[in-house]
Amino acid sequence: MALATRLTLALADGVATLPETGRVAVFTPRAGADLSALPKERVQVITAFKPDYDHFAGLGYDCAIAPEGRYGVAILCLPRAKARAHALLAEAAAVTDGVVIVDGLKTDGIESVLRDCRRRVTVSAPLSKAHGKIFSFAAGPEFADWAATAPQPISGSYVTAPGVFSADAVDPASQLLAETLPQALGAHVVDLGAGWGYLSARALERASITRLDLVEADHAALACARQNVTDPRAQFHWADATVWQPETRADTVIMNPPFHESRSADPDLGRAFIRAAAGMLKPSGSVWMVANRHLPYETTLAQAFTSVLEVAGDTRFKILHASRPMRQGR
Repeated sequence: MALATRLTLALADGVATLPETGRVAVFTPRAGADLSALPKERVQVITAFKPDYDHFAGLGYDCAIAPEGRYGVAILCLPRAKARAHALLAEAAAVTDGVVIVDGLKTDGIESVLRDCRRRVTVSAPLSKAHGKIFSFAAGPEFADWAATAPQPISGSYVTAPGVFSADAVDPASQLLAETLPQALGAHVVDLGAGWGYLSARALERASITRLDLVEADHAALACARQNVTDPRAQFHWADATVWQPETRADTVIMNPPFHESRSADPDLGRAFIRAAAGMLKPSGSVWMVANRHLPYETTLAQAFTSVLEVAGDTRFKILHASRPMRQGR
Protein backbone atom coordinates (compact mmCIF):
# COMPACT_ATOMS: atom_id res chain seq x y z
CA MET A 1 0.00 0.00 0.00
CA ALA A 2 2.92 2.35 0.58
CA LEU A 3 3.70 2.49 -3.16
CA ALA A 4 0.09 3.40 -3.96
CA THR A 5 0.10 6.15 -1.30
CA ARG A 6 3.37 7.70 -2.45
CA LEU A 7 2.54 7.37 -6.15
CA THR A 8 -0.93 8.89 -5.78
CA LEU A 9 0.46 11.83 -3.80
CA ALA A 10 3.36 12.28 -6.22
CA LEU A 11 1.00 12.44 -9.20
CA ALA A 12 -1.29 14.86 -7.38
CA ASP A 13 1.57 17.12 -6.25
CA GLY A 14 3.38 17.16 -9.60
CA VAL A 15 6.41 15.27 -8.32
CA ALA A 16 5.71 12.90 -11.20
CA THR A 17 3.37 12.98 -14.19
CA LEU A 18 1.90 10.35 -16.46
CA PRO A 19 1.56 11.07 -20.19
CA GLU A 20 -1.94 10.78 -21.62
CA THR A 21 -0.76 8.16 -24.08
CA GLY A 22 2.01 5.60 -24.21
CA ARG A 23 2.79 2.53 -22.21
CA VAL A 24 3.72 2.56 -18.53
CA ALA A 25 6.58 0.27 -17.49
CA VAL A 26 6.60 -0.79 -13.85
CA PHE A 27 9.92 -2.38 -12.95
CA THR A 28 10.19 -4.96 -10.15
CA PRO A 29 7.06 -4.35 -8.07
CA ARG A 30 6.68 -6.88 -5.28
CA ALA A 31 3.61 -9.08 -4.97
CA GLY A 32 0.95 -7.15 -3.11
CA ALA A 33 2.06 -3.73 -4.38
CA ASP A 34 -0.97 -1.62 -5.28
CA LEU A 35 -0.76 -0.32 -8.86
CA SER A 36 -4.32 1.02 -8.92
CA ALA A 37 -3.12 4.61 -9.41
CA LEU A 38 -1.99 3.60 -12.93
CA PRO A 39 -4.06 2.94 -16.08
CA LYS A 40 -4.01 -0.86 -16.06
CA GLU A 41 -4.61 -1.20 -19.80
CA ARG A 42 -1.35 0.66 -20.48
CA VAL A 43 0.81 -0.96 -17.80
CA GLN A 44 3.46 -3.57 -18.40
CA VAL A 45 4.95 -5.12 -15.27
CA ILE A 46 8.62 -6.01 -15.78
CA THR A 47 10.01 -8.48 -13.29
CA ALA A 48 12.27 -11.51 -13.43
CA PHE A 49 11.17 -12.82 -10.02
CA LYS A 50 8.65 -15.60 -10.62
CA PRO A 51 6.35 -15.15 -7.59
CA ASP A 52 5.92 -11.45 -8.42
CA TYR A 53 5.46 -12.21 -12.13
CA ASP A 54 2.77 -14.77 -11.34
CA HIS A 55 1.03 -12.43 -8.89
CA PHE A 56 0.59 -9.59 -11.36
CA ALA A 57 -0.17 -11.88 -14.28
CA GLY A 58 -2.90 -13.39 -12.13
CA LEU A 59 -4.36 -9.91 -11.65
CA GLY A 60 -4.55 -9.46 -15.42
CA TYR A 61 -1.49 -7.26 -15.94
CA ASP A 62 0.68 -7.58 -19.02
CA CYS A 63 3.95 -9.00 -17.66
CA ALA A 64 7.41 -9.43 -19.12
CA ILE A 65 10.83 -10.53 -17.91
CA ALA A 66 12.57 -7.67 -19.73
CA PRO A 67 11.47 -4.45 -21.46
CA GLU A 68 9.66 -4.83 -24.77
CA GLY A 69 9.87 -1.73 -26.95
CA ARG A 70 9.48 1.85 -25.76
CA TYR A 71 7.50 3.36 -22.89
CA GLY A 72 6.03 6.76 -22.21
CA VAL A 73 6.98 6.57 -18.54
CA ALA A 74 8.78 4.09 -16.30
CA ILE A 75 8.30 3.43 -12.61
CA LEU A 76 11.06 1.64 -10.73
CA CYS A 77 10.22 -0.07 -7.44
CA LEU A 78 13.66 -0.06 -5.89
CA PRO A 79 15.24 -3.45 -5.13
CA ARG A 80 17.49 -3.88 -2.12
CA ALA A 81 20.71 -4.71 -3.99
CA LYS A 82 22.36 -1.46 -5.07
CA ALA A 83 24.08 -2.96 -8.11
CA ARG A 84 20.73 -4.27 -9.28
CA ALA A 85 19.07 -0.92 -8.60
CA HIS A 86 21.67 0.90 -10.71
CA ALA A 87 21.29 -1.60 -13.56
CA LEU A 88 17.50 -1.24 -13.52
CA LEU A 89 17.75 2.55 -13.51
CA ALA A 90 19.96 2.38 -16.59
CA GLU A 91 17.55 -0.03 -18.26
CA ALA A 92 14.51 2.11 -17.45
CA ALA A 93 16.17 5.29 -18.69
CA ALA A 94 17.21 3.60 -21.93
CA VAL A 95 13.70 2.47 -22.93
CA THR A 96 11.64 5.46 -21.74
CA ASP A 97 10.73 8.56 -23.74
CA GLY A 98 9.38 10.52 -20.77
CA VAL A 99 10.27 10.44 -17.10
CA VAL A 100 11.56 7.72 -14.83
CA ILE A 101 9.84 7.59 -11.44
CA VAL A 102 11.78 5.94 -8.62
CA ASP A 103 10.05 4.68 -5.49
CA GLY A 104 11.57 2.91 -2.53
CA LEU A 105 11.77 2.42 1.20
CA LYS A 106 14.46 4.02 3.29
CA THR A 107 15.51 0.56 4.44
CA ASP A 108 16.05 -0.43 0.80
CA GLY A 109 18.46 2.40 0.09
CA ILE A 110 16.28 5.07 -1.53
CA GLU A 111 18.31 7.87 0.07
CA SER A 112 21.55 6.56 -1.42
CA VAL A 113 20.04 6.10 -4.87
CA LEU A 114 18.55 9.60 -4.73
CA ARG A 115 22.00 11.04 -4.01
CA ASP A 116 23.49 9.00 -6.86
CA CYS A 117 20.86 10.27 -9.29
CA ARG A 118 21.31 13.89 -8.24
CA ARG A 119 24.98 13.68 -9.24
CA ARG A 120 23.90 12.91 -12.82
CA VAL A 121 20.55 14.51 -13.60
CA THR A 122 18.07 17.09 -12.37
CA VAL A 123 15.76 15.32 -9.96
CA SER A 124 12.30 16.42 -8.84
CA ALA A 125 11.76 17.39 -5.24
CA PRO A 126 11.33 14.02 -3.54
CA LEU A 127 8.13 13.22 -1.70
CA SER A 128 8.49 11.39 1.62
CA LYS A 129 5.69 9.19 2.92
CA ALA A 130 5.22 5.85 4.68
CA HIS A 131 8.91 5.26 5.44
CA GLY A 132 9.94 5.83 1.84
CA LYS A 133 10.50 8.36 -0.91
CA ILE A 134 9.51 8.86 -4.52
CA PHE A 135 11.14 11.14 -7.11
CA SER A 136 11.44 11.47 -10.87
CA PHE A 137 13.81 12.62 -13.61
CA ALA A 138 13.77 12.91 -17.38
CA ALA A 139 15.04 9.76 -19.07
CA GLY A 140 18.31 10.11 -20.95
CA PRO A 141 21.72 8.56 -21.56
CA GLU A 142 23.25 9.72 -18.28
CA PHE A 143 22.97 6.26 -16.69
CA ALA A 144 24.34 4.17 -19.55
CA ASP A 145 27.45 3.19 -17.60
CA TRP A 146 25.22 1.60 -14.93
CA ALA A 147 23.85 -0.95 -17.39
CA ALA A 148 23.98 -4.57 -16.32
CA THR A 149 27.13 -6.40 -17.33
CA ALA A 150 27.40 -9.92 -18.64
CA PRO A 151 27.81 -12.64 -16.00
CA GLN A 152 31.22 -12.32 -14.36
CA PRO A 153 33.56 -15.13 -13.29
CA ILE A 154 34.26 -15.80 -9.63
CA SER A 155 36.24 -18.49 -7.82
CA GLY A 156 36.07 -22.02 -9.16
CA SER A 157 35.23 -20.97 -12.73
CA TYR A 158 31.62 -20.13 -11.80
CA VAL A 159 29.86 -17.05 -13.16
CA THR A 160 27.38 -14.79 -11.37
CA ALA A 161 25.50 -11.56 -12.08
CA PRO A 162 25.08 -8.35 -10.07
CA GLY A 163 22.15 -8.51 -7.67
CA VAL A 164 21.86 -12.30 -7.44
CA PHE A 165 22.43 -13.97 -4.08
CA SER A 166 26.13 -14.52 -3.32
CA ALA A 167 27.26 -12.70 -6.46
CA ASP A 168 30.85 -12.11 -5.31
CA ALA A 169 31.85 -15.53 -4.00
CA VAL A 170 30.58 -18.98 -3.10
CA ASP A 171 28.20 -18.66 -0.16
CA PRO A 172 29.89 -20.21 2.91
CA ALA A 173 26.67 -21.85 4.09
CA SER A 174 26.16 -23.53 0.72
CA GLN A 175 29.79 -24.62 0.73
CA LEU A 176 29.37 -26.21 4.16
CA LEU A 177 26.30 -28.09 2.97
CA ALA A 178 28.03 -29.27 -0.20
CA GLU A 179 30.93 -30.63 1.85
CA THR A 180 28.53 -32.41 4.24
CA LEU A 181 26.27 -34.11 1.69
CA PRO A 182 26.64 -37.89 1.64
CA GLN A 183 27.66 -39.74 -1.48
CA ALA A 184 24.30 -41.52 -1.64
CA LEU A 185 21.60 -38.97 -2.51
CA GLY A 186 19.47 -41.19 -4.73
CA ALA A 187 18.83 -41.01 -8.45
CA HIS A 188 16.49 -37.97 -8.48
CA VAL A 189 17.57 -34.83 -6.63
CA VAL A 190 15.92 -31.41 -6.42
CA ASP A 191 17.89 -28.25 -5.62
CA LEU A 192 15.21 -25.97 -4.22
CA GLY A 193 16.12 -22.30 -4.58
CA ALA A 194 19.15 -23.26 -6.65
CA GLY A 195 20.52 -19.74 -7.18
CA TRP A 196 23.39 -19.67 -9.64
CA GLY A 197 23.89 -23.41 -9.33
CA TYR A 198 26.71 -24.03 -6.86
CA LEU A 199 24.98 -26.78 -4.85
CA SER A 200 23.76 -28.50 -8.00
CA ALA A 201 27.23 -28.48 -9.53
CA ARG A 202 28.67 -30.07 -6.41
CA ALA A 203 25.87 -32.64 -6.10
CA LEU A 204 26.33 -33.72 -9.72
CA GLU A 205 29.82 -34.93 -8.86
CA ARG A 206 27.90 -38.12 -7.94
CA ALA A 207 27.51 -40.55 -10.82
CA SER A 208 24.51 -42.15 -9.07
CA ILE A 209 22.32 -39.11 -9.80
CA THR A 210 20.32 -39.51 -13.01
CA ARG A 211 18.27 -36.31 -12.79
CA LEU A 212 18.70 -33.06 -10.88
CA ASP A 213 16.03 -30.35 -10.99
CA LEU A 214 17.23 -26.80 -10.34
CA VAL A 215 14.31 -24.67 -9.15
CA GLU A 216 14.93 -20.92 -8.91
CA ALA A 217 12.63 -17.88 -8.87
CA ASP A 218 15.26 -15.32 -9.93
CA HIS A 219 15.56 -15.47 -13.71
CA ALA A 220 19.02 -13.84 -13.68
CA ALA A 221 20.33 -16.37 -11.17
CA LEU A 222 18.90 -19.24 -13.20
CA ALA A 223 20.56 -17.89 -16.35
CA CYS A 224 23.89 -18.06 -14.50
CA ALA A 225 23.07 -21.59 -13.34
CA ARG A 226 22.63 -22.66 -16.95
CA GLN A 227 26.23 -21.58 -17.56
CA ASN A 228 27.57 -23.08 -14.35
CA VAL A 229 25.80 -26.44 -14.63
CA THR A 230 26.18 -27.89 -18.13
CA ASP A 231 25.66 -31.51 -17.10
CA PRO A 232 22.90 -33.07 -19.27
CA ARG A 233 21.32 -34.59 -16.14
CA ALA A 234 20.34 -31.08 -14.99
CA GLN A 235 16.87 -29.67 -15.67
CA PHE A 236 16.18 -25.96 -15.10
CA HIS A 237 12.92 -24.48 -13.82
CA TRP A 238 12.09 -20.79 -13.46
CA ALA A 239 9.54 -21.26 -10.73
CA ASP A 240 8.38 -20.36 -7.25
CA ALA A 241 10.03 -23.02 -5.12
CA THR A 242 7.21 -22.94 -2.57
CA VAL A 243 4.63 -24.21 -5.09
CA TRP A 244 6.64 -26.04 -7.78
CA GLN A 245 6.25 -29.81 -8.02
CA PRO A 246 8.35 -32.34 -9.96
CA GLU A 247 6.80 -34.69 -12.49
CA THR A 248 7.77 -37.65 -10.30
CA ARG A 249 8.61 -37.65 -6.62
CA ALA A 250 12.24 -37.09 -5.75
CA ASP A 251 14.66 -39.03 -3.56
CA THR A 252 16.35 -35.98 -2.06
CA VAL A 253 15.91 -32.23 -1.78
CA ILE A 254 18.95 -30.08 -1.11
CA MET A 255 18.49 -26.43 -0.21
CA ASN A 256 19.85 -23.28 1.35
CA PRO A 257 16.51 -21.46 1.64
CA PRO A 258 16.36 -17.65 1.62
CA PHE A 259 15.17 -15.98 4.79
CA HIS A 260 15.01 -12.29 3.88
CA GLU A 261 11.93 -10.64 2.40
CA SER A 262 13.12 -7.35 3.89
CA ARG A 263 16.24 -6.37 5.79
CA SER A 264 15.13 -8.25 8.90
CA ALA A 265 15.32 -12.03 9.09
CA ASP A 266 12.01 -13.78 8.47
CA PRO A 267 12.07 -17.58 8.66
CA ASP A 268 8.57 -17.95 7.14
CA LEU A 269 10.00 -18.29 3.64
CA GLY A 270 12.32 -21.08 4.78
CA ARG A 271 9.37 -22.79 6.47
CA ALA A 272 7.48 -22.64 3.17
CA PHE A 273 10.46 -24.28 1.45
CA ILE A 274 10.41 -27.08 4.03
CA ARG A 275 6.70 -27.75 3.52
CA ALA A 276 7.16 -27.72 -0.25
CA ALA A 277 10.08 -30.13 -0.01
CA ALA A 278 8.04 -32.57 2.06
CA GLY A 279 5.36 -32.59 -0.63
CA MET A 280 7.71 -33.45 -3.48
CA LEU A 281 9.56 -36.38 -1.92
CA LYS A 282 9.06 -40.11 -2.03
CA PRO A 283 7.89 -41.69 1.26
CA SER A 284 11.52 -42.68 1.93
CA GLY A 285 12.90 -39.33 0.77
CA SER A 286 14.93 -36.80 2.71
CA VAL A 287 15.96 -33.16 2.88
CA TRP A 288 19.46 -31.84 3.40
CA MET A 289 19.43 -28.16 4.25
CA VAL A 290 21.68 -25.48 5.70
CA ALA A 291 20.49 -22.54 7.77
CA ASN A 292 21.85 -19.76 9.92
CA ARG A 293 22.10 -21.16 13.42
CA HIS A 294 19.55 -18.77 14.93
CA LEU A 295 16.74 -19.67 12.51
CA PRO A 296 14.12 -21.93 14.18
CA TYR A 297 13.41 -24.46 11.44
CA GLU A 298 13.45 -27.61 13.57
CA THR A 299 9.80 -27.32 14.63
CA THR A 300 8.57 -27.06 11.05
CA LEU A 301 10.79 -29.97 10.03
CA ALA A 302 9.44 -32.08 12.89
CA GLN A 303 5.89 -31.34 11.75
CA ALA A 304 6.66 -32.53 8.22
CA PHE A 305 9.18 -35.37 8.68
CA THR A 306 9.46 -38.45 10.86
CA SER A 307 13.16 -37.94 11.65
CA VAL A 308 15.04 -34.65 12.07
CA LEU A 309 18.72 -34.42 12.97
CA GLU A 310 21.38 -31.75 13.11
CA VAL A 311 24.29 -33.56 11.50
CA ALA A 312 26.94 -30.83 11.23
CA GLY A 313 27.55 -27.16 11.74
CA ASP A 314 29.62 -24.44 13.32
CA THR A 315 28.94 -21.25 15.25
CA ARG A 316 27.27 -19.62 12.20
CA PHE A 317 25.44 -22.43 10.39
CA LYS A 318 23.74 -25.75 11.00
CA ILE A 319 23.19 -28.67 8.63
CA LEU A 320 19.81 -30.34 9.12
CA HIS A 321 18.80 -33.73 7.74
CA ALA A 322 15.11 -34.64 7.73
CA SER A 323 13.79 -37.92 6.36
CA ARG A 324 10.52 -39.75 5.67
CA PRO A 325 7.95 -37.01 5.02
CA MET A 326 4.71 -37.45 6.91
CA ARG A 327 2.50 -35.56 4.48
CA GLN A 328 2.32 -36.64 0.88
CA GLY A 329 -0.39 -34.28 -0.39
CA ARG A 330 0.41 -32.59 -3.68
